[in-house]
Amino acid sequence: MRILIMSMRILIFCYNFFMIIAQRIKELRRDCNMTQAALAARVKCSQSMIVRWEKGECEPTASAILALSYAFDCSCDYLLGKSEF
Repeated sequence: MRILIMSMRILIFCYNFFMIIAQRIKELRRDCNMTQAALAARVKCSQSMIVRWEKGECEPTASAILALSYAFDCSCDYLLGKSEF
């Protein structure tokens, strides 16, 4: 039972973490008046990957987070939900 509760807490933490990243990517992209295709070209990935990131279906790699921070002119910490802009 204890392991199940810990596993659920980890899952909830991961879900929340993914959703923070997803929300920030979508918010920044819209603030920059950028399409998903344009962002994909800037960070050198597919548009479908941008869609998956924005839906929280998967998390960007470390190199993708860095590329996104350059594209949006923000810190990696902001994208990861560790700081405010």
